[in-house]
Amino acid sequence: MSRPLPQRKLLILIISLLVLGIFFRFVNLDRKVYWHDEVYTSMRSSGYTGKEVGEQVFNGNVISIADLQKYQRLSPEKNLNDTIDALIKHPEHPPLYYLMVRFWMQFFGSSVTVTRSLSAALSLLVFPSIYWLSLELFESSLVGWVAVAIFTVSPFHVLYAQEAREYSLWTVTILLSSAALLRAIRQTKNQDTKLPILSWSMYAVSLVLSFYTFLFSAFVAIGHGVYVFATEGYRITRTFTAYLLASLVGVIAFIPWFLVIIVNFTRVKQQTHWTTIKTPILFLFKIWGLHLSCIFLDFGLDIEHPFTYLVPPLLLFLVGYSIYFLYRNTTQQVWLFILALIGITPLFLIAPDLIFGGIRSAESRYFVPVYIGIQLAVAYLFATKISAVNILRQQVWRGIMLVLISGAVISCTVSSQSETWWNKKVSYHNHYIAKIINQANSPLLVSETSDFKAGNIISLSYLLEPKVKFQSITDPKVQKIADGFSDIFLHYPREDFQRILEQQHNAKVEMVKNPHNAPLWKLIR
Repeated sequence: MSRPLPQRKLLILIISLLVLGIFFRFVNLDRKVYWHDEVYTSMRSSGYTGKEVGEQVFNGNVISIADLQKYQRLSPEKNLNDTIDALIKHPEHPPLYYLMVRFWMQFFGSSVTVTRSLSAALSLLVFPSIYWLSLELFESSLVGWVAVAIFTVSPFHVLYAQEAREYSLWTVTILLSSAALLRAIRQTKNQDTKLPILSWSMYAVSLVLSFYTFLFSAFVAIGHGVYVFATEGYRITRTFTAYLLASLVGVIAFIPWFLVIIVNFTRVKQQTHWTTIKTPILFLFKIWGLHLSCIFLDFGLDIEHPFTYLVPPLLLFLVGYSIYFLYRNTTQQVWLFILALIGITPLFLIAPDLIFGGIRSAESRYFVPVYIGIQLAVAYLFATKISAVNILRQQVWRGIMLVLISGAVISCTVSSQSETWWNKKVSYHNHYIAKIINQANSPLLVSETSDFKAGNIISLSYLLEPKVKFQSITDPKVQKIADGFSDIFLHYPREDFQRILEQQHNAKVEMVKNPHNAPLWKLIR
């Protein structure tokens, strides 16, 4: 005996989740610390480079918070050409998103809320995009709605929808290019004589948008190529030829920025050198587990928390079963597309870390194509199981789906009220550091001069009170710390820097004790 799926209840659930998802994307946009990378989003979109800011501000003089924040806003002295020039000097990040940020700030202002709201607004395009992709791939509106429900309250997607970086836009372009490809393939096979030029043009355009959003779109494009070639029986067919022509258009359109990368390749290597830092394999395995869990459950817990050892293996089992179920119940045209999304990106990120060492694969934001593939596979599993003929099986899988979605909603609720989160990385402790500094009567924050410190100091400035002053020290043997301040704090001082300051000022450098272990030092005279 079969029981029809309660469509009304499912519709109410999906609408409720959509409302919650939109709410989570826009609530408390300015609450979490505006971290190092977001600082550079505002800086470059406003037409400034890190080197320029360093020369003008980090010169040994005592300056105010307002002096630091000047380079986070649009000004008459910097026009669109300056923004393009700043982006060219950092070509590891293609320009599309950052140009959008500049125009967004011109219309709405340069506050943290406004800047982040662009990512939040772009993330709303994920909903129709994932539904379209699901229709093209599974030919099922039920799978599409379940996928929308999963994406809507996914902690990872909500988290990056509230960050002033390009990853929400990248998610949208991946979905659009994937759906456009499947549509073009379908129409090509349905038309014996005439190629659907419009559909292949849509794919080419979406590919260009993806390339100009994030460089790792190349991995998605490679996956598309593998998929088309395999499904065409490894033959040069009419469909594969059309795919090659559309992809060629996308590659040619990206050549201008590719030349920018080549010309500035030394700078690109410098900016991405951190990805080659040697890291223990065990640490990477734990990080990969958290990568998997953050798309369903994310409570911002420490990597050594029992959560790391318990939840990711359970989710890995669910994902593994979803892929197996997909393989057993769909055609090659379906499961191979999902596997191409899931498998190609790790091949270029995890494999080099295992062979040569590095932390490329430690960045969750680089795995967006993988997350999309996983969530689509899980959506297909849920949609099939909750509409099964067997009543008991229906109830069990509805319960599993509700538990997973409820956990995602709770994760988003906890995150929305937090002032920092794991994705803030080098700026994670800035909120706690600011609270300590703000308690002093007349504090001075001292830092060595470097591009990294510039981004993190400006990040910290968003949380400091106007009474706090800042001084950078280029050469501690020559420059002296200014007098007239009640407390002198040091921002990530190197050991040799500490020794020189102790000798010069007949003082002692001590780490400030605090319950959050926030890294902050103090010069005690």
